[in-house]
Amino acid sequence: MNIKTNSVTRRHALTIGGAVLASSLISPSLSIAATAGKATDAKITQVRNATLIVEYGGARFLVDPMLSEKGAFPGFPGSAHSQLRNPLVELPMPIDKIIDVDAVIVTHLHPDHWDEAAKLRLPKSLPIYAQNEADAILIRRDGFSDVRVLSDSSEFNGVKLTKTVGQHGSDETLAVAGEILGKVCGVVFRHPNEKTIYLAGDTVWNRFVESSIARYKPDVIILNTGNAVVLGLNPIIMGREDVQAVHKAAPAATIIATHMEAINHCILSRADLKDFAEKQGFARSLLIPADGEVLPV
Repeated sequence: MNIKTNSVTRRHALTIGGAVLASSLISPSLSIAATAGKATDAKITQVRNATLIVEYGGARFLVDPMLSEKGAFPGFPGSAHSQLRNPLVELPMPIDKIIDVDAVIVTHLHPDHWDEAAKLRLPKSLPIYAQNEADAILIRRDGFSDVRVLSDSSEFNGVKLTKTVGQHGSDETLAVAGEILGKVCGVVFRHPNEKTIYLAGDTVWNRFVESSIARYKPDVIILNTGNAVVLGLNPIIMGREDVQAVHKAAPAATIIATHMEAINHCILSRADLKDFAEKQGFARSLLIPADGEVLPV
């Protein structure tokens, strides 16, 4: 397969042409497509960790690609289970299938969101959206020729991409480790024929997430929920209570939980989140896809 040619052909066809239902661990009968009235062919594929394929508005987006083989790089120092090598699991599908996309969104440059394998395997001509110019400069240095910066008014082939603010830990955590954790972002996907999707990125529940929910009123919310732990600090991404807080802020939205069971310091399992949601009464609003699972939106 000619990866570069295939990706270019997809983008060309998208430009000139105008353009599996899978069960969840929590509620096999819940279909995102059935929760609102808009007809749509959109779907979200859980690849691994925070790596997703979002098919939306006729375009195919790859989010936060971590494409390394199992055990390719060390655990994060000073974090839970740092003796383990990352990723903890293999990719559930061939890389050629994962990178057959029209554009890439990189919410930040931590190696579990943008790794060496992604830099090597992604076609250098693919449009890549970075959270800010500082990240864009580094991605360009890796040889990518079409690097764009997300803003309040970004657009790709009719899909509006709006950057949102995230915070990679609590205020107390950032006071100690903010320089290491750095800046992160989320993104809102909007299109006239699609439901609104809010991908929050590596953040905990906070005023920024609450504000984004209130402003954009998303139908679908994608959360990074592994409860990642740096020793001695509060968790740096969402855990069980954060997910519940999001549900309370957007009770009509479908929540998709990702960023689980693939990186050493993510200590919340799919089974534990499922059990918590059932006990707290919001399991019907929550989907926890397995790696490789496809969800209609």
